[in-house]
Amino acid sequence: MKKGIHPGNYRPVVFKDMSNEDVFITRSTVNTKETIDIDGTNYPLVKVEISSTSHPFYTGKTKLVDSAGRVDKFMSRYGNRNKK
Repeated sequence: MKKGIHPGNYRPVVFKDMSNEDVFITRSTVNTKETIDIDGTNYPLVKVEISSTSHPFYTGKTKLVDSAGRVDKFMSRYGNRNKK
């Protein structure tokens, strides 16, 4: 590896999946302002929308995430075009 191109501030960071409240600790250099206390130790916290514990590919569950009825709106506009 080349010297001087990799960050040197790797530290334990907590990533929290906001869809199922799952947390995991890994090493990262990401900057964050939030912290969380786990087992008496304070860690930096990064909130993620989806992780391997909630992604349909890894869980095997098909889950349709519909935000603000976008799927219904699309289907009402374009869903029945081929049925004419």
